[in-house]
Amino acid sequence: MAIDYQRLRAWTFDDRVDRYTARDCMIYALGLGYGGDPLDEAELRYVHEQDTAVAPTFLATVGAPNGWAADPATGIDWLRILHGEHRMAFHAPLPAQAEVRSRTRVTRVVDKGAGKGALVVTAREISDAASGQPLATVEHVSFCRADGGFGAGDEPPPALPAPPERAPDESVLLPTLPQQALLYRLNGDLNPVHAVPRMAREAGFDRPILHGLCTYGMAGRALARACGQGGKRLASIATRFSAPFFPGETLRVDIWRDGGRLQFRAWAQERGVAVLNNGVAELAA
Repeated sequence: MAIDYQRLRAWTFDDRVDRYTARDCMIYALGLGYGGDPLDEAELRYVHEQDTAVAPTFLATVGAPNGWAADPATGIDWLRILHGEHRMAFHAPLPAQAEVRSRTRVTRVVDKGAGKGALVVTAREISDAASGQPLATVEHVSFCRADGGFGAGDEPPPALPAPPERAPDESVLLPTLPQQALLYRLNGDLNPVHAVPRMAREAGFDRPILHGLCTYGMAGRALARACGQGGKRLASIATRFSAPFFPGETLRVDIWRDGGRLQFRAWAQERGVAVLNNGVAELAA
């Protein structure tokens, strides 16, 4: 079954209301490697129950309409879908516990052409369920490799900028544990390609890979560390997923500064492979 542009563009999602606690925030932070140095008090506050700080990308794990693309009515060959890009805007600092409402809609369906695939973009607006205070907007760009050629569609989202052609202003090294994916999956992404060697091999990898949203959150951790030195917080972060990253490797995040804008690229340090590319983040005023 091929994609029907009008049907997919008008796809409806039920609102979700989710409650999270400081424990959920700490589990997320541990999955990103916070607390690797237990003497680093700046990071300890993300993994300790006393006045818990919340990693800026935490809401990437809350309220997503998981599995919707597997519905045959979408026309998507969900077995060949890839997470292409992820973009988040942060509208307010997150409390350590809250009840949040998530509203999701399809904002773009892009036909790249027969044999070239399609892009499907969903936007998730997350707000405090009681007050209505906007907290974050999450844009998920899916690359549907097998679904191009349906003959109608939207313009693609604005392209993310390539990193500058000069040495980075700063590089942050973030080691990971061999069991990092087993920690991160406690946030709810139980895809066996991240945990079961046999399933990873069937997907074409020689061992389980780390979740893309874990490397995304780790990049956010590096950027928050870089901008936090000036007392700023992140207002947004966006990047393209370019290659798999394996637990146990070191993530190197190269950062270029331009006033209130940060550009970045993240590498699997030991292999010299870029795993996140065309990254850009804005600092809150």
